[in-house]
Amino acid sequence: MLVSIVIPCYYCEKTIRKEVEMILEEFERHDGYECELVLANDGSVDGSFNEITALAKEHPNVHGLDLMRNFGQHNALMAALNYAQGELIMGMDDDMQTHPSQMFKLIDKIQEGYDLVYGIYPEVKNSPLKRLTSKLNKESSRIMLNRPKEVTSSNFWIITKTVRDEVIKHTAFNPYVDAIFYRVTHNIGMVQVEHFKRDYGSSGYTFRRLMRLWVSYWNFSVVPLRISFILGLVASIGGLVLTILIIINKILNPDMIVGWTSTMCVMILLFGAVLMVLGIVGEYLGKIILILNDTPQFIVRDTVNIDKEKDI
Repeated sequence: MLVSIVIPCYYCEKTIRKEVEMILEEFERHDGYECELVLANDGSVDGSFNEITALAKEHPNVHGLDLMRNFGQHNALMAALNYAQGELIMGMDDDMQTHPSQMFKLIDKIQEGYDLVYGIYPEVKNSPLKRLTSKLNKESSRIMLNRPKEVTSSNFWIITKTVRDEVIKHTAFNPYVDAIFYRVTHNIGMVQVEHFKRDYGSSGYTFRRLMRLWVSYWNFSVVPLRISFILGLVASIGGLVLTILIIINKILNPDMIVGWTSTMCVMILLFGAVLMVLGIVGEYLGKIILILNDTPQFIVRDTVNIDKEKDI
């Protein structure tokens, strides 16, 4: 059985060789399996692609993609998925936190008949910010992306070729791989794996990038529009109730002066709600315009050990 390992690479020249060699060694210890690695350099300007090229020359089952610019982790994953040929496809990171020694826990689990298996971490070795955003991601993805309640997602996963074939049909410019998974299947398994410390450097996810990743949920959900409708409705009802109370107080107490402060508070509340709703609608309209303008999901500059280039 051929297993494809897809890895988005970003400033990983000091870690990718060790990871690739450990993956190859792991497969040598397991009979009945072959592997290929599809490494997508996501616009790194260090020596990452040079290292990928060197690995590809040494190992015929290592394939490399060099993207034209930094498209983002999930775009790079989609690029790699387009080139993966295995019966099973596994997603890993380039920082050794998704460790090669844990791969066959996922491979064995998916043999039980699942379409998708996540490796979940009983103990996570991330920064406080990353842990906080992961918790927020867990809750918001359940609401916005229709993630099954019993499922915990992670960046260490394995899917069948059937799922992969459906996933790569999604060509929008701002993908979120897990959201596409949930659209394809709910036959999802989980297995505990050990979470390792990063071998070198720090996460490339700044707060801004994490927010951008979270906003990409909106491509797969109308929940923000529904929330904006509810907020607008609540604001309208609140304004109506407050108006009735002011009228009643004025009737009961004709000498009462309706203050400027209360008027401004009501205006700020209502206009704030209106602007927020307009902002949410504008976000959706902006994404529609970018899709209509054929904003690319990824563009491949160069390949190594790949016969045919494929740009989307």
